[in-house]
Amino acid sequence: MGKSSVYNASKQQYPPTFKLFFFLLPISLAITSFLLIFIYIYTTSKLSTDPQSSPFLEPATNYSLFDLIIPGSTDYETIQFSIDNTAEDLFFDLPRTSSYAKQNQWSLGDLFGFTGNTLNNTEIYHDTDVFLEDYKEMNKSFKIFVYPHKPDDPFANVLLPEDYNPEGPYTSELYFKRALFNSHFITKDPNEAHLFYMPFSILHLRHDPRIGPEKLQDFVKDYIFNISHKYPFWNRTGGADHFYTACHSISEIAMDKTVEAKENSIQLVCTSTYFVTGYFPHKDVSLPQIWVKKHDPETLVSSKRNRLAFFAGRVNSPVRAALFKHWVNDTEIFAHFGGFETNDGKEQLRSKFCLHVKGFEINTARVTDALHYGCVPVILANHHDLPFTDILNWKSFSVVVHYMDIPVLRKILQGISFEELSWLQNNVMKVRKHFEWNVPAVDYDAFYMTMYELWLRKSSVRV
Repeated sequence: MGKSSVYNASKQQYPPTFKLFFFLLPISLAITSFLLIFIYIYTTSKLSTDPQSSPFLEPATNYSLFDLIIPGSTDYETIQFSIDNTAEDLFFDLPRTSSYAKQNQWSLGDLFGFTGNTLNNTEIYHDTDVFLEDYKEMNKSFKIFVYPHKPDDPFANVLLPEDYNPEGPYTSELYFKRALFNSHFITKDPNEAHLFYMPFSILHLRHDPRIGPEKLQDFVKDYIFNISHKYPFWNRTGGADHFYTACHSISEIAMDKTVEAKENSIQLVCTSTYFVTGYFPHKDVSLPQIWVKKHDPETLVSSKRNRLAFFAGRVNSPVRAALFKHWVNDTEIFAHFGGFETNDGKEQLRSKFCLHVKGFEINTARVTDALHYGCVPVILANHHDLPFTDILNWKSFSVVVHYMDIPVLRKILQGISFEELSWLQNNVMKVRKHFEWNVPAVDYDAFYMTMYELWLRKSSVRV
């Protein structure tokens, strides 16, 4: 009997519609997935929308930036290469176009209504309420212990802050040190400190005839050896609650003889790029490169900006060579080879957009110069970990463009509507205060914003 019922059950016939459902189900899922992928590609690429204007139809997986430049020699000076130039600038995959090109700014989240307030590009902060609340707490409780050094130390010029206002493009590390030494964040009790500051100046070490670039790594190695033997704080975390500052690109090799410091310590640096080994965005902090101006512009009125975009600089990278190749004679984008006799900001003040184009290194002061003169920054620096990106929504006050979009740069910028340009310009005025060094420091300026970035990282350190 049992045998017979089992046999009968195995012979049971299912309705045809039931079989058809199971036959069509995987086919339907496959077609749906294909359509979703097609919609995403279609709405995020010019390849299928404007083949006539697209320079990206070459069937190449590794596309050379030199393909955007006149083959063979150029009319410009020999292009210099930085540590990361060779790989980063010359070869990369086919790009996506700028998120500001209207036909390309959609994502699957936009198509199906999954975007929320966190993706609102008109807000300058990722979360205003959280930032203001945490900022208040940081101001009240955050403490830093600075390793002490006496004025008669042989390297006092490297270890102690200046009593004057330094000038030049790499002085952010000096302004930060001076502000920190005079702030309420300093504690003389290391047991209540959240972080420990190693106050050597990479910039001064580079120019000190006793050290220079040749002995820089040895100085840093000896310094860490000394504090780790004199104090117990380095050894209990492997240096994870320690930090140092640097704005010159030589900082990329400063820690090469102290691997533990490079991997564990917080590096507060201007040369903040995802591409270079040794920089970790979740651990390290991007320090804004600011060339401090003596005076504010008399007027920042946007109605007097009658030029589309402006750039001036040397051709010291393939990216800049491509920019000049395409736009050096353009009437809308003013690309000037070299500098000006007087850097009075006149050109920035008459331009809607100011270009930051990666040169010998990924960082320059052009981003903060643009903000100073009320000009919307255009970031042409792939892999740049922009300053204060944990706090600020860069899409709300800048335009980020891929290297490979250089041939269509004018079209991208002209495609930004008057309304979009207005809120970009308004937000530039709101964020200017975050990119200024003041003596003494002022709430929400570059010093306090940098301190907030450090405060965010203190919670990841466990003793």
